[in-house]
Amino acid sequence: MAYTPPDAATCASMIAQVRFNDDGLIAAIAQQHDTGEVLMLAWMNAAALGETLRTGLVCYFSRSRQALWRKGETSGQVQTLVDARLDCDRDAVLLLVDQKGVACHTGRRSCFFNAMRPEGLVVISQPQISADELYKHG
Repeated sequence: MAYTPPDAATCASMIAQVRFNDDGLIAAIAQQHDTGEVLMLAWMNAAALGETLRTGLVCYFSRSRQALWRKGETSGQVQTLVDARLDCDRDAVLLLVDQKGVACHTGRRSCFFNAMRPEGLVVISQPQISADELYKHG
């Protein structure tokens, strides 16, 4: 299913209905659209959500850099939007995406690789690509 962006007025109307937290952010969960695999959790502000809805390319807000973070702009691991859904309280957004490559900065497909087991934390997946290769350091 190809994503069709809303017109500017509809986009603005939807964003106005989002319940951003006191920092102006909403939790954003990225999920692979065809497998259901949960890839990552990040944050969006109104500008990031608007850009995502308008372009169909997922954009987040980096709390550490205090700037927009366009997924894949440095790594090439782009997330293309398939659908976006607000939860019942309108304070979290589920992004159904088509993930190119890995989603995690550690080189893993998903950020959720630390399983909480009776024996403690267990790493359940290994990197598919090294951080150096992912970000072309070095």
